[in-house]
Amino acid sequence: MKWTSVNDLREQFLTFFEEKNHIRIGSFSLVPEDDNSLLLINSGMAPLKKYFLGQKKCATNRMTSSQKCIRTPDIDRVGITSRHGTFFEMLGNFSFGDYSKKDAITWAFEFVSETIKMPLERLFVTVYEDDDEAYNIWVNEIKIPKDHMVRLGKDDNFWEIGAGPCGPCTELYFDRGEAYGCGQEGCKPGCDCDRFVEFWNIVFSEFNSDGEGNYKELEHKNIDTGMGLERLACIVQGVDNLFEVDSVKKVIAAVCEKTGGSYNSNEKDDVSIRVITDHIRSSVFMISDQVMPSNEGRGYILRRLLRRAVRHGRKLGLTDPFLFELCDEVIEGSRLAYPELEQNKAHIKDVIKSEEEKFRETLDQGLELLSNIIANLKSKILPGELAFKLYDTFGFPLEIIEEITAEASIKVDKAGFDELMKKQRQTARDARKKTGDLGWQPDDVGLFNGVATSLFVGYSSFNVKTKVLALAKDNARVESVTAGDVCTLVVAQTPFYSTSGGQVNDTGSIVAKNGRLDVINSQKLANGQVVLTASVAEGKLDVNEEVECQVDLERRQAICKNHSACHILQKALCEVLGEHVTQAGSYVDDKRLRFDFTHFKALDKEQLAATQQKVNEIVFSGQSVDVKEMPIEEAKQTGATALFGEKYTNNVRVCFIGDYSIEFCGGTHVSNTSQINVFKIISESSVAAGVRRIEATTSANVLAVVDQNDELLQKIAELLKVNGISEIEKRLDLTLEELANANSEIKKLRNQKIGTLVSLQTENARQLNGLSLVIQKFDDTKPEELRLLCDKLKLKLTDSVIVLVALGERNIILVNVAGRALEKYEAADIMKRICATLGGGGGGKKELAQGNILKIQGLEEEVLRVLQG
Repeated sequence: MKWTSVNDLREQFLTFFEEKNHIRIGSFSLVPEDDNSLLLINSGMAPLKKYFLGQKKCATNRMTSSQKCIRTPDIDRVGITSRHGTFFEMLGNFSFGDYSKKDAITWAFEFVSETIKMPLERLFVTVYEDDDEAYNIWVNEIKIPKDHMVRLGKDDNFWEIGAGPCGPCTELYFDRGEAYGCGQEGCKPGCDCDRFVEFWNIVFSEFNSDGEGNYKELEHKNIDTGMGLERLACIVQGVDNLFEVDSVKKVIAAVCEKTGGSYNSNEKDDVSIRVITDHIRSSVFMISDQVMPSNEGRGYILRRLLRRAVRHGRKLGLTDPFLFELCDEVIEGSRLAYPELEQNKAHIKDVIKSEEEKFRETLDQGLELLSNIIANLKSKILPGELAFKLYDTFGFPLEIIEEITAEASIKVDKAGFDELMKKQRQTARDARKKTGDLGWQPDDVGLFNGVATSLFVGYSSFNVKTKVLALAKDNARVESVTAGDVCTLVVAQTPFYSTSGGQVNDTGSIVAKNGRLDVINSQKLANGQVVLTASVAEGKLDVNEEVECQVDLERRQAICKNHSACHILQKALCEVLGEHVTQAGSYVDDKRLRFDFTHFKALDKEQLAATQQKVNEIVFSGQSVDVKEMPIEEAKQTGATALFGEKYTNNVRVCFIGDYSIEFCGGTHVSNTSQINVFKIISESSVAAGVRRIEATTSANVLAVVDQNDELLQKIAELLKVNGISEIEKRLDLTLEELANANSEIKKLRNQKIGTLVSLQTENARQLNGLSLVIQKFDDTKPEELRLLCDKLKLKLTDSVIVLVALGERNIILVNVAGRALEKYEAADIMKRICATLGGGGGGKKELAQGNILKIQGLEEEVLRVLQG
């Protein structure tokens, strides 16, 4: 075999099958489309399910691809061994009811023998034990020697996952030689030793399983193959594992350049180097496919990978952000096959650097806390509440906590941790219930059982004559309601939009022959029924009565303006920040709009100004707004943006704003962007890690915001005692200058105070076994002053033990051990023993420890006892 690079191997495979009339397709995104069964694509066939099921068609019914994949069940093993990795590419050729078993086997052999020229004496093949057809093709037509053929059972050579398409498979193995074997006679594929490496799996999808052990032959049989690109590269390049193939080896070299170390010189360091190398590869590809770090789902996997890599970087001495700089090597090695990596390069690096900086803020503090917890544990179990604190306060994924504690042979109380997580989620759910996000209570669903479902006509009609089908009051059906009652009701036709998709419900009125009701809510229940909530303003209303429903048109129009502006805002953010921006939530009413979106850091004033300007350009340009209903597949062909994870019906509404924005949307909109009048951003803030929020408003509400701001500026002018808004800036500059001078003077006085205290404590320091000892309590001293005093004292008293306390609500205590004193004492140990007697807690390192104590009386005696004990 000739040595071939990873990139050339990929190209050879795809070109080979193109010549066999396969359509070459690019890799699908790592984020599954319309498939909630997977967090991330983990195989070549995963994104092709609809083709195998006949729900989508391919021009030739033949495809070939190199699919990027992520598998995460063994994250904790990555690095510890050189055989585990999270990112890989899967080469595949696929037939959707087209070619046969014979073609699949023949072409596989042709590629192996003629394209990569594998020595045939090292090629072994397995087939399913009952698959005589495949066996005969290999032996009688391909001429594979019988002693290189192995029949294996269902566990090894029959592909099946529950109910659905399944079938036997044949697998190709490479013989690495006796040196890798177990030495037993009859060693062959299927043996647990490392001699035979499976590199290509060819599945013959011939049956449909009912999941109960019954199989029905498929009318259209499929071929599904998978060959790991990195595993093939190991064979062709003659190396032992994926970390030694050329593309990965270059990333390892970049890691070593950062650390100043080398690979294969120290196994402990090698583990960390492999962790960083694998995890940065996965992270680059995930972020390029719009995955953002978060605490849930695929975002949590990304965060876990990045934070695990950061911790291992710390073990190699890398304390500053470094992962983002390794992106260049990953992208350079894969950009020809995946050009989107180069296009998204700046975004990828920004996201990774931001995540590194966030974690660095808490990493040291969390590691120190965990180290102290481990040192003080009385058992080999880390309590769940402590693990949860590390997760919730310091951002440590549970798996990282487990990894660190395992190094000290300590297990985590996972059940206790899970219980606290469950409580936290329940608290969040309860909070959402209180704000009404869950809508109507289940009682309402049963209350109107058997009542015909209302027909919504409010897209085009705002004033409708209809009939009352049912009434309810105090959770019971009634025949009539009178003035002062608050009721729920169902009408035959309704113009009132129900709260949905972030848009609030309409309000309005219902006019009857002898009464009038104010509609205050409209909600669509889980069973599709639309229920109105109304208060009877005057007169009465009966079941079966003819009424006129009237939408508050002024309020509806204001809502439409904000909703259409929300669509324009999303597109503008994509243009300003990048295509990684996706909707994470929204809220639209008649006063404002709120848009949550994925982004890794706060927008600066230039980005906010550019976004606002882009929105207003579309508003002022008078773009036509058209909403069309169409089949969902047709809608997807338009390129319309859909909300990820949302379930859509077969027919959907699509909102076209000129040629600027196309989105799936069931809400209500203006007919032309000029009706929005003007758009203004009110605020930008953080909602959660990786999610930002913009609040904005439109039209007449903008004037209200301007008036509020003007009123505020007038009040500020009065407080600053200036003649008008125009003089505020000048007066503030003067005030800030005066404040800076005052702070400088305060700092000068504080330093003088510290200098006096240092001199006093140095003169009065006692001697203990040839060491200087300072034990002192201070009133009206801030913790930062205490630390500064300690730093200056240890410079004066080079061989010393210093114990300082700032008296107050928490009684902050600092213990410092310096010079020759370190030969006998450790600050953390002294702190631990003092707190054990006087109460409180703390921790630290050999030289310095900090904590708080409950009792002050007896401090000096306790310190002397500890030092002389």
